[in-house]
Amino acid sequence: MTTTTTAAAPSTNAAQVAASEPDFETLAKRVDDAISALNQLDDGSRAVAEEVKAAIEAVHRAGLITMVRRMRADDAARPVLFELADDPVVHLLLSLHGIVRPDPMTHANRVLVEVRPQLQSHGGDVTLVRIEDGTAFVRLEGACNGCSMSSVTLRNLVESALTENVPSVTGVEVLANEPSPTLIPLESLRIGPDPASEGWVSAGPSADVHDGDLVVRRLTATSGEQAEVIVVNVGQRLSAYRNECAHEGLPLDNAVLDVVGGTLTCPWHGFCYDASSGECLTAPGAQLEQLPLRVDRGELWVRVGT
Repeated sequence: MTTTTTAAAPSTNAAQVAASEPDFETLAKRVDDAISALNQLDDGSRAVAEEVKAAIEAVHRAGLITMVRRMRADDAARPVLFELADDPVVHLLLSLHGIVRPDPMTHANRVLVEVRPQLQSHGGDVTLVRIEDGTAFVRLEGACNGCSMSSVTLRNLVESALTENVPSVTGVEVLANEPSPTLIPLESLRIGPDPASEGWVSAGPSADVHDGDLVVRRLTATSGEQAEVIVVNVGQRLSAYRNECAHEGLPLDNAVLDVVGGTLTCPWHGFCYDASSGECLTAPGAQLEQLPLRVDRGELWVRVGT
């Protein structure tokens, strides 16, 4: 009589095995905890531990590279490889070992993270907008987007960082920050029969402020309110502002007025403004405090009170 022996079925199946394995968050926490403990070791012990870590990572990388190469060479296995690479955990693992490269936008943003502290230490920042045909389009903010030599240096820093560290980027184009117009209510420009009672203060003859001039006036309204004001003339267009840079409130007595470009540049940190509207071209959203100004019978009037 012949007997047939049937092997016992495994007590667990693949789903049960997968369920028993720690999830990604748990594994990541173990890594973080191990690194924290590693940093607490003395120099000698830490050096040994880091060498062990590097050796293990090198073995893992070599094994992963072999697996990826063989799967890519196999027509049947290649689709499975691409499917695995789309898995967030697998993709992270392959990225950590430098086996797959991040997309250009991710790579470029990582590079900018490295230079951002230097930009921010000078009051600037950068935003990567897009990458097209090898050109990275960026928007510079703060001191990076101005008229001073320091802003040029910071822009060169961004360009060098991207073109030298991101293979797919061959050039950088800076997108302009367009200022929006500053509006002063029409009612505030009307001069009544008694200008002083409405906060208007004479700033002297308009003929004293020539094209290309920047003059400082210290004005006091009848209410007692005082204001130090700069009056600028660009192309025979007069504008009045409080004598305070929007950056740190420093005076603009020695600001550089560029009549051709229509800009006013703070002498302290290079913040650049539209001379006719007060809009800051260096830090979008900031602006000089513009004061109502009128010329009446050859006299300049600036409203500093109510």
